[in-house]
Parts: sequence; C-alpha cells; structure tokens
Amino acid sequence: MQGIFITLEGPDGSGKTTVIQLLEERLKNQGRNVVVTREPGGIDIAEQIRRVILDPKNTAMEPRTEALLYAASRRQHLIEKVKPAIEQGAIVLCDRFVDSSLVYQGVGRKIGIEEVYDMNMFAIEGIFPTKTIFFDIPYEVGLQRIDKSDRIVDRLDMESNDFHHLVYQGYMTICDKYSDRIEKIDASKSIEEVCQQAMDIIEKYL
Repeated sequence: MQGIFITLEGPDGSGKTTVIQLLEERLKNQGRNVVVTREPGGIDIAEQIRRVILDPKNTAMEPRTEALLYAASRRQHLIEKVKPAIEQGAIVLCDRFVDSSLVYQGVGRKIGIEEVYDMNMFAIEGIFPTKTIFFDIPYEVGLQRIDKSDRIVDRLDMESNDFHHLVYQGYMTICDKYSDRIEKIDASKSIEEVCQQAMDIIEKYL
C-alpha cells in the first residue's frame, strides 16, 4: 500500500512545528504508521547543511548558493527518508518542502520562483506532496510569537520585515498557482483548533 506525503508550510512562527507533533500523536493513536521529518534536515547530512544555512553568522551567503544547498539537502532527504517511507505505506508529515524554497529563495531572495523551481526538479524527482497545508497567519504575528518564545533564533528570523513581507506575498502567489495541492488553514486560532483543521484535511486521504 502506497503511503501519503503531507507537507506543512507557513511563515516563521506560524505554529507548524508544534502542530506537526500533535498530528503525529493523534495519528499514532489511531494505529497509523507515521514518519515526521523536516526540511532542511531529516537525515544527518541534511541536518549538517541546515546548520550551515541557518547559522546567524552566515549573513554573506550568496542567494543562489543558499538555494542550491537547500536543493542538495532536499534530494538526499527525499531519497534516504521520504521516498522509502512512502513506499512502505507510511503517512509522511514534513515541516517544509520545496514550496519554502520557492518563496524564501525565489521571492525573498529575489532569484525568481521559476528559477528555483527548475533547480529543484532534479532534487525531487517529480515527487510532489499528496497535499500541502498552508498555515495562514500574518507574518508580523509570526515574528511576534518568535520574539516571545524561547526558541533559538536563526538567520531567517533575523531578516528584515521587508524580507518576511516578500515571503508572505510569495506564499500567496504559490497558494493561487498550486491551489489544487495547497490548502490554507487559519493559523491564528488556538493550537487545538489549528491541529483539528489540519487533521480534517489529512483524514480525507486516509
């Protein structure tokens, strides 16, 4: 039995990381085979690349270098973890995937969505998520949440408001462009409500 591949996207501070843990718990309580992972990361080499990309000290990284590092990390993650899990019938929940590159590097870094898309076609081997859940929240609210939290601040968190505004606009663009795959949920609600919205979407594919 083929598994399903669900990705979670949204601005920084939208609550994806918290909700994905709750989704994992709910699905496992139903007896489901669940694999939770993230990008960049998910496997050793990709986690090493993550540390380089998100290191606050790497402020001078060239945008295309950043985009290529994301693509390289994504390819290994897909081959070593995501694809085998799907083939074994698992529900794969991934915190970010190619859509993040389209908006963070394509729009935020101004490389262009199409160019970043082309960079990633080799990396993903035509494997797109079964469904992408977009956590819709004003980017300002997400940044306020980060300021109030005790999480470690990374390089993206330190970007300007203009950058985060561009990223949010980029998400709106791809939500329209890939509306058959991406479904928005209201991430301004309570964690329990946001989790239920996401669960309602996932259950359509179980």
